[in-house]
Amino acid sequence: MNLKEISKKIITGDFSSLLGFGNGNKNVHPSEVAKMLTSVPINTALQGFQSLPTHTEVKVFPYLDFLLQKKIIACITKAKSAAILNELSSDDRIAFYSSVKGIERSTFLELLNEKNRDVVHDILGYPENSVARLINTDFATIDTEISIAQANEHLRKFHKDTEAANVIYVVDKDGKLVDDIPVRRFVLNDPEKKVADILDGYCVSLKMSDTKEDAVTKFKEYDRVVLPVTNAENTLLGVLTVDDVMDAAEQRDTKEILNFGGVEGLDYPYVKTSFFALIKKRATWLIVLFVGEMLTATAMGYFDKEISKAVVLALFVPLIISSGGNSGSQAATLIIRAMALKELTIKDWWFVMRREVLSGLTLGFILGTIGFIRIATWQELHLYNYGPHWFLLALTILFSLIGIVMWGTLSGSMIPMVLKKCKLDPATSSAPLVATLVDVTGLIIYFSIAALLLKGTLL
Repeated sequence: MNLKEISKKIITGDFSSLLGFGNGNKNVHPSEVAKMLTSVPINTALQGFQSLPTHTEVKVFPYLDFLLQKKIIACITKAKSAAILNELSSDDRIAFYSSVKGIERSTFLELLNEKNRDVVHDILGYPENSVARLINTDFATIDTEISIAQANEHLRKFHKDTEAANVIYVVDKDGKLVDDIPVRRFVLNDPEKKVADILDGYCVSLKMSDTKEDAVTKFKEYDRVVLPVTNAENTLLGVLTVDDVMDAAEQRDTKEILNFGGVEGLDYPYVKTSFFALIKKRATWLIVLFVGEMLTATAMGYFDKEISKAVVLALFVPLIISSGGNSGSQAATLIIRAMALKELTIKDWWFVMRREVLSGLTLGFILGTIGFIRIATWQELHLYNYGPHWFLLALTILFSLIGIVMWGTLSGSMIPMVLKKCKLDPATSSAPLVATLVDVTGLIIYFSIAALLLKGTLL
């Protein structure tokens, strides 16, 4: 039975023939089965999952989204739930329990055996952003006094075939980390050699309290696929694999992208999020931004007399405020991404400020010149009559754009750094928030320059 046939049977509800899945279908990866289950209605997915052999259920379960995982554990028998949760790798088990809260978590914890329950309790005590939440406690260890042949025999007898076994760890009698050995060294060296002879004396590790961002940096810096995780006393407690870090980085990036777009982070994928939950996630930011935009009306009301005397000024309001908002959003995007990649820190604020002020002045001059040429061209070609003082109006647009674009780039670059200084996520300085701030202040800059240059003429 190939992948297409399995998919068809799941979709049509023909689950009886799936009972043999896994026996002759080694070419079908568990992730592909998980994709099919998440693509059908949830009741159909539940039936399809329960039709799989138990050993296949354990393989497929980690690839399902958290919403479907919780539904499955809640709907199947306690004995089957316990079998699945206790057989999961420790990192997949921790990921599942991290996704549930309150009473639901307590209920599901009762399904674990004593050893797994104690491990989950300990790890969930660490901060949510720490690498402790991602570690796999199923790692392989040896000591230095045995030969490679003896080490191989020991590993075959006492350790499982897992992704964490790609690197073997050398520990002393107290369990403290001494070194790490890639499996390839066991294969390529003489079996009679001592383990001590193939050590390189250098081992990169993470601490349980390190953040997921720290882990991403170390994986990139040292080009590793797995790293050991120790406590403050250098006792080996678990390992972290690069695929788990990639998943965490993807979740973080998704949250930051949503925040920057003015949306709260979603708890589940978009297609799995209910209509009212989606409205709730979007409404908060929209209300904040709407209240902020009310200040725009207040600013225009303050310059009501100037607008009534020179209605032509109102024609350029959308042009002015959109340019400031766009430049601010650009700057915020650049700075937030640079900070995420560790290219910038808050100590670089003066460097960033100088660069963005100069960038803002240059970009503002470019846009202002285009605006000046546009007014002059329309006036000369008689496409629109700006009156006898069109030159002063054009200068107003030129200087206003210089000031507003400079202010936009300065605001967009500094707000993320201020938030970082205040221990807040820089991504919350969303593009709409920056644009709203610059809209309000941009109007004040625009009408102030207009009042100065056009005094005694249009005003």
